[in-house]
Amino acid sequence: MATEYGRGYGWDDGPGFRGEGAGERWHRLPAALRAPIELRSLREFAYLMLNLPISVAAFAFAVTMMSLGAGLLVTFLGVPVLAAGLAGCRGLGVLERARARGLLGLDVAAPEPLRRRKQGPLGWMGATLKSGASWRHLLYTLLHFPWAVFAFSVAVTLWVTGWTLLTYPAWCWVFPMYAGQDGLQLYGDETHRVYLDNPFEITVTALVGLLLTLATPWIVRALTLVDRLLVSGLLAPSRLATRVVELESDRGVVIDTAAADLRRIERDLHDGAQARLVALAMDLGLAKEKLAEDPQEAARMVGEAHGEVKTALQELRDLARGIHPAVLTDRGLDAALSSVASRCTVPVQVEVDLPARPAPAIEGIAYFTVSELLQNVSKHARATQAGVDVWRIENRLMIQVVDNGVGGADVSSGSGLSGLAERLGAVDGVLVVDSPVAGPTRVTAELPWRAA
Repeated sequence: MATEYGRGYGWDDGPGFRGEGAGERWHRLPAALRAPIELRSLREFAYLMLNLPISVAAFAFAVTMMSLGAGLLVTFLGVPVLAAGLAGCRGLGVLERARARGLLGLDVAAPEPLRRRKQGPLGWMGATLKSGASWRHLLYTLLHFPWAVFAFSVAVTLWVTGWTLLTYPAWCWVFPMYAGQDGLQLYGDETHRVYLDNPFEITVTALVGLLLTLATPWIVRALTLVDRLLVSGLLAPSRLATRVVELESDRGVVIDTAAADLRRIERDLHDGAQARLVALAMDLGLAKEKLAEDPQEAARMVGEAHGEVKTALQELRDLARGIHPAVLTDRGLDAALSSVASRCTVPVQVEVDLPARPAPAIEGIAYFTVSELLQNVSKHARATQAGVDVWRIENRLMIQVVDNGVGGADVSSGSGLSGLAERLGAVDGVLVVDSPVAGPTRVTAELPWRAA
């Protein structure tokens, strides 16, 4: 995708000032006065200057290769020629993206790579000819040529004319001294000629040049906007390819999350309920041996085993609640979130306003999102109260958890919030954290709505 970075597209807008005082004075000038000598304007003008030679060479190459390939399609030779032409256009795309990045500050990702079904030259030719990105690069080459000619002509004409007229008072003496005429000729025919030679006309000429000089950077900027659209529209990955990459990434997150959950369940079973049940079996075996010799001791051991059974059952219930609580399946989000809120260390007000129950998968994600956020409130927030709101806006399920704690939560710090954001992103969800230092903290989660 195409992105633009930094204030002023990543460049210092001033003409090389580094001192704070000079920089501040420079940026106090109106943008219209700074524009003619800003680094950004010079880079954009250089981009338009390079457009013409590059587009001429690229257009000639593309037309030659496509025409030759189309003419040779009656033989097998046309296929490799067409593939070579498209590959050359893709190579041009690499150059154009680098040029746009360096001069326009436009960061465009490379298109999707060729997907070969077979190895060897035939596989490469087939993948090149079937690639939509290859044909978009060819279209860019053909469309960019006439635009480059027009933009080059306009930019050079305005830039040269503006600076020529603006500096006319400094070099008007050249005409009477070396050219044998009074000044710059404004009009002339066989009987009458008009020269810009008196102080008033020279001053007006300089003022016209000043207006052109001030207007040229903005016109150049408008011209480069078309180039930005061409580069980002034809040389970037297609929306479908971008979406495929996102889905592949989301699938990896889902797989990693599922594997982590399975490891957690296995660890909890092994270290918790399983170990307790093994100890219980051993205690019951000892009680069975003691039953004939010492009934009272055996009864005491059976009583302890009964307590262990209750503890093991509670651990299994907690584990099952962590997988998918029964109350969520039976009674929905309102009751399930109220149950989670009751286990929080601070009072939590829960409000659920949904017209119907969402799909089970979305409902489960919403439950575990609130559960993890309330655990963070209990462990880290040092809050005295919290609130949970759940509602629906059009086709989105909105969740908001608020607390009055110390704040400072950051989703980019590699904490549990970053993992939660990845899980939500895997289903096209969004997590937004607003947590200034000293609080309060407001975490908003957004999930796609799908009815049950």
